[in-house]
Amino acid sequence: MEMTVQLTIDCSDPQRMVVFWAEALGYVPEPPPGGHATWRAYWAALGVPEAELPAGAGDIPESIIDPAGRGPRVWFQQVPEPKVAKNRWHFDLKVGGGRDVPLDVRTQRVKVTVERLVKAGATVLRIKDEPDMGLYAAAMQDPEGNEFDVV
Repeated sequence: MEMTVQLTIDCSDPQRMVVFWAEALGYVPEPPPGGHATWRAYWAALGVPEAELPAGAGDIPESIIDPAGRGPRVWFQQVPEPKVAKNRWHFDLKVGGGRDVPLDVRTQRVKVTVERLVKAGATVLRIKDEPDMGLYAAAMQDPEGNEFDVV
């Protein structure tokens, strides 16, 4: 049996999260299926009642996909309640290249990525600079406060 994986992330502003995480992961907003102009048009064609589609829902994609087709689809599901506790999952954005890459090169790659993601709306929580352990990483938060690491 074939299986695919989708990661669903609860949030208050799906479109903002699509923009941020597409930038962070190198993904793209998922186009609507079947030649429909928008996801809203697709849902309407499926018979989803207009009353179930809040204003703006489906006008802008609420999911992102890996353009190379390797990674999972990520859907940002709008929920009414705010985030109130630490994540029980998080992304590790492994940009350094692994332990076979010299620490100074990995450090520079992490710094460049951190700078790019801060410009996209992320916040740096702390930098883990431990050269004796061969580690340079950043603990960060996305625009809605979800934690992730850049390694």
